Amino acid sequence: MPYMHHAIQQARKSLAEGGIPIGAALVLDNELISLGHNRRVQNSSAILHAEMDCLENAGRLTPEEYKRCTLYTTLTPCWMCTGAILLYKIPTVVIGDIRTYRSPALRLLMGSAIVEINESTSVECQYLLGIFINENPTLWNEDIGVSDICPIAVL
Repeated sequence: MPYMHHAIQQARKSLAEGGIPIGAALVLDNELISLGHNRRVQNSSAILHAEMDCLENAGRLTPEEYKRCTLYTTLTPCWMCTGAILLYKIPTVVIGDIRTYRSPALRLLMGSAIVEINESTSVECQYLLGIFINENPTLWNEDIGVSDICPIAVL
């Protein structure tokens, strides 16, 4: 996919900043309009997942514009991010990795949008997040709203 590498660059940026390595890119009519990365740690934020950061960075779009967007994300969107995708009726979501974290929201998302799984980048996405999870399991579980350690990283 032509825009997934932008999302991966954002994941790397988050990791370099001491954050969780998840990135996103928003494309409107085949033009990159916004980038975002998980900034919960960096900004001490409860909601700045990569997809939320990306949507925030896009600024206000019209409902018609959202309906022409594709969101690229390095990881399966959580419930919160899925809610934003559904709220704005973003019709296509390209996911780089569904193995490291398979959000329960994926089923809802797949029922409401065209979801593409980008297998060509999944290894890189899995590697970035897998190392992070193995080194920071408590922080990872906080990010996905889990109170106990769940060994889901695959390297």
